[in-house]
Amino acid sequence: MCCIHREIVRSYCIQVRELGFRIQELISESLGLEKDHIKNVLGEQGQHMAVNFYPPCPEPELTYGLPAHTDPNALTILLQDLSAAGLQVLLKDGKWAAVNPHPDAFVINIGDQLQALSNGRYKSVWHRAITNTDKARMSVASFLCPCDNALITPPKALTDDGTGAIYRDFTYAEYYKKFWSRNLDQEHCLELFKN
Repeated sequence: MCCIHREIVRSYCIQVRELGFRIQELISESLGLEKDHIKNVLGEQGQHMAVNFYPPCPEPELTYGLPAHTDPNALTILLQDLSAAGLQVLLKDGKWAAVNPHPDAFVINIGDQLQALSNGRYKSVWHRAITNTDKARMSVASFLCPCDNALITPPKALTDDGTGAIYRDFTYAEYYKKFWSRNLDQEHCLELFKN
């Protein structure tokens, strides 16, 4: 990779990471918490990126680009290819809806860790990637992941209303291991951590 491209990728990674931290601050504040609460709980967050390429497929109904799943991390920031739609989200009525790409926009997915930390107030979204017959497409996903020993537990302010914690306390490492020990499209992995 030439130096110019390396610098572009480096700059992109830094800016997306900062965007993710800002979103975490806004989520904390929306829950009535200090703005740094989520960032502090998640510790020194890792950042992973996945560049996905989906070639055209003559029979797209016979395959998935990526099966239905929720993201095991805290937050995902997705840059979609503008040339073709492929991301779908599961609606409440059980139907899949396309997320059409928009210029100068990201798709933000709440991950399982934020669902647990918010005591279910925020939901991780079931999504999948499909192929199409005409066009190849790419996507760039950036994942913010808690440090392995981050203790995922909702703050007292979100459990003092008499409902209690929906999920038992767990570390991110424990969750991540359990998440990948099963098929992606099985029941929501958080169900295994319910109180």
